[in-house]
Amino acid sequence: MVLEQVAFDIETTGFSVDDEVTVVGFAVPVGLRVFVQTGGRPAGDVEPAVEAATPADVLVNVSTHTSEQELLAAVSAFVAERLAGDEMLLVAYNGERWNGGFDVPFLRTRYAQLNLSWPFTDVPYADLMPIVSDRFNTTVTDDNTGESMSEQNDLACAYAVLCDGEFGDVDPFVESAEAVAAFDDGRFAEVAQHNVADVLRTRAVGRVAERYCAKSEFQVKSLTPTRDP
Repeated sequence: MVLEQVAFDIETTGFSVDDEVTVVGFAVPVGLRVFVQTGGRPAGDVEPAVEAATPADVLVNVSTHTSEQELLAAVSAFVAERLAGDEMLLVAYNGERWNGGFDVPFLRTRYAQLNLSWPFTDVPYADLMPIVSDRFNTTVTDDNTGESMSEQNDLACAYAVLCDGEFGDVDPFVESAEAVAAFDDGRFAEVAQHNVADVLRTRAVGRVAERYCAKSEFQVKSLTPTRDP
């Protein structure tokens, strides 16, 4: 039996333990589910702006929340309703390696600091980055010198090498770090659009991995904690 992949990605205000989650996005089989927090500020036109920027053939559902705690509570409800107990495989790109991607560790810390129950109980998980690094050639050659450069294994490069690049127009940013300044400025729609682009990229890379790699390469693990709340 092949589990249905659910790609996810988060945005944050920074890298420290005191920084907050600003956006969480999931790609479920029927479309995208995106949660955005505004830090108590007016949300503006987030929902229509994200819908307008997303490809027409992709259904997207966006909700806004006044605080990180409200956002994480909404994520927990969504996971319990749509992911837990179903034949789903949660996937992220470099999602559980602190240097670079950090989605799962960052979420663990924020849930713990807010004393919220961990939502990903009975949800299997796999990181796509080791599959791409170990089972695909992502070495880039310098066009000017012809000399081989180091392997490029971040999400944008993996997507450019393995996929068709159709989601580039969705992303308003060149670098992910721009999402921090955008949130500070109250440009919530842009932060959400960036998250949508990365979720779509992750989903596309995951589908390529499914087509060309064995099940055993996915190194599926459980995110269920050892003790109930």
